[in-house]
Amino acid sequence: QLQLVESGGGWVQPGGSLRLSCAASGLALDSYAIGWVRQAPGKEREGVSCISASGMSENYADFVKGRFAISRDNAKNIVYLQMNNLKPEDTAVYYCAAAAGGAVVIEAREYDFWGQGTQVTVSS
Repeated sequence: QLQLVESGGGWVQPGGSLRLSCAASGLALDSYAIGWVRQAPGKEREGVSCISASGMSENYADFVKGRFAISRDNAKNIVYLQMNNLKPEDTAVYYCAAAAGGAVVIEAREYDFWGQGTQVTVSS
């Protein structure tokens, strides 16, 4: 069973940066596409970014393009989400998720495994 643990969340002022990490255990990450999904209070989960198993393909939601960057280190079983120029509307719980098959996915419902989430709060 693949287990995912997120870290790196916290509070940051608008314009600031955070780097989220997703560490995997139980199974090797290199067979899974890994993505980040967020959920703000009162809202549905929405896909933020996803990277393919090989790391050769990525996608980003329009609302984070140019500000967030996803990367992975399969040797270390870790995926990162670098978040720059954060805005108050980025405030949410951020979840790491894995999709079997390896190809990038778009919708939150396409993921097979989920972490517990890490809170990101952007405010002044």
